[in-house]
Amino acid sequence: SKSTQAMSNQSLAAIVVGYTGETGKELVKALAHTQAFSRISLLGRRDVQLPDEVVSSGKFEQKRVDFDALDSNPESQSELFAGHDVTFCCLGTTRAKSGADGFVKVDHDYVMATAKASKTSHVKQFHLVSSAGANKNSMLLYPRIKGQVEENLANLGFDRLAIYRPKMLICKREESRPAEAAAMVLLKPFQTLCPTWLTTPVSTLAQAMINAALAGGSQRDLYCNAEIFQLAARNN
Repeated sequence: SKSTQAMSNQSLAAIVVGYTGETGKELVKALAHTQAFSRISLLGRRDVQLPDEVVSSGKFEQKRVDFDALDSNPESQSELFAGHDVTFCCLGTTRAKSGADGFVKVDHDYVMATAKASKTSHVKQFHLVSSAGANKNSMLLYPRIKGQVEENLANLGFDRLAIYRPKMLICKREESRPAEAAAMVLLKPFQTLCPTWLTTPVSTLAQAMINAALAGGSQRDLYCNAEIFQLAARNN
């Protein structure tokens, strides 16, 4: 479409939050090879070693962000957010890793702080990695918080809000998660037979997010797993 072509041809500036996680890492690598994005700010609590292909693209800058300060005052670090077109938010932890309070702090408070800071700095698009089964009315903490965040984001009034609900993310993790590793082995046949049913490769999710951002538009979109696969396959 014409609008897609227009977005693809322009020079976009993006923010990536949660870039040290598995989805974030994959997104950063994909952005390195996406010409439409000419400048990317990686916001995190600490600097990390970036892959050579990312460094050599010359498009990325790591910047320190204080999420707690941001949470209490979204305008406190506005210089980090100003002058960008798109925020990609891949923030997330687990209850097992961070405890219930830590999970809520990262997956709700930090996500909302990032979104509010983006909004006050006139970032037009906000893209969030949520989860399949997100439901604000759930009895379970994980889907409930994910659902609450989705609803809270919708109230901020971004020009474009895109929320992705992947199934189990398939990646090579650096941290050991034995139960997840065992599940991956069991899921292997399903991945082959019906790839969109239970799993989502992080590379597919990353490409879907980029394609959705380039497509532009002014709407709120919620992408289920099958739609994530369709988006990733789209040729912008």
